Amino acid sequence: METRTHVRIPLTTLGGWQLVLLGFAPLALGAGMTAVHWSAGIIPFLLAAFTLNFFRDPERAVPTDEGVLVSAADGKVVNILEVDEPVYLKGRGYRVGVFLNVFNVHVNRSPGAGVVECVEYKKGKFLDARDERISEENEANAIGIRLDDGRKVLVRQVAGLIARRIVCTVKVGDRVERGDRIGMIKFGSYTEVVVEPDAGLTAAVTIGQKVKGASDVLMRPA
Repeated sequence: METRTHVRIPLTTLGGWQLVLLGFAPLALGAGMTAVHWSAGIIPFLLAAFTLNFFRDPERAVPTDEGVLVSAADGKVVNILEVDEPVYLKGRGYRVGVFLNVFNVHVNRSPGAGVVECVEYKKGKFLDARDERISEENEANAIGIRLDDGRKVLVRQVAGLIARRIVCTVKVGDRVERGDRIGMIKFGSYTEVVVEPDAGLTAAVTIGQKVKGASDVLMRPA
């Protein structure tokens, strides 16, 4: 008996179907232009491929190890340090920051299981996401989560030079599980996970390491 494999392109709708459909517009245009000459459709097809690639949202296998926090985003680890965190932790914090380029998956995930206690949006600049000042000066959205074991963790979505829109899909009082989708940032950005220094956690990654949201452990018990 003949069997058929159905191919599904996993796309996020967190940024709105209107933007996802923008990827199909140049695809249709390119198909029409190839009727004139094959080379005329190259640029529209490339634009379509870029847009669809950006909005992809693959399923991830989430680690079940006790006490670990997973990465909130795909990208490259750019800093691991102690910082002041006045929004949710209201004191010193231990931070791991991840830079996302335009080719990374941009859906943000919850590092752990718990209840959302804080969602605070802040207007700001649009410095390049690799600039050391972005955490304090750029447009950002802070999501504070009280984990099931009582620890507090902050996920900060930070806009970059190109990223001009932050999407947050959770609100105060929402229950989230480890690896759940909580939002996205469009076209290049920065995401950080911050915990209290006495939370008993240490980085499970190194600077320069590439990570995947929901599936790679970012912090583990010390």
